[in-house]
Amino acid sequence: MTMTEQQPGPETGEKPCPSCVTGEAGPEAERPETARERVNRRWNEILQETRVAQTGVQILFGFLLSVAFTPLFQDLGTFERAVYITTVVLGAMATASLIAPVSIHRFLSGQRMKDEVVEAASRLMICGMVLLALTIGCTLLLILHVVVPGPLAIILVGSVMLWFCLCWYVLPLGLRRRATMRPRRRATKE
Repeated sequence: MTMTEQQPGPETGEKPCPSCVTGEAGPEAERPETARERVNRRWNEILQETRVAQTGVQILFGFLLSVAFTPLFQDLGTFERAVYITTVVLGAMATASLIAPVSIHRFLSGQRMKDEVVEAASRLMICGMVLLALTIGCTLLLILHVVVPGPLAIILVGSVMLWFCLCWYVLPLGLRRRATMRPRRRATKE
């Protein structure tokens, strides 16, 4: 038996994942996943997600920084300037949160702390996504308040932010809740 075929157990020192123990692995699972394989998979997933989010936030942040150097920026009123400053600060915070997993990994590489790194990176990604949504909302408010004066801008931004909440938070949390309910349903059917 090769190292990749070796089953987790007391002799390997690795614990199998909970679904491997209960035999309730998803349809895509071909063999049990060890704790080490799971943390490596989660880290790779976070890296892919970070790449997507970083690109978006960096483009948006770059755009925001350039606005202050345009001739029309001088014509902005107090409200628009306050929204702009808030937006730039939120964008900077989102950038920091979404790039932080890379820094954490670099500082803790080789310290045998991958579980902690993955957990911290996951929390930072969630925080970064909240800050990114707020940055996008404030950017929309800034643009729409200039283009469509009056309460229509706020209604449009509120609608877009509601859509963000539904897509980015309500849907995933609903899916998570449904997934956690599945084992209970199976247990009650048996």
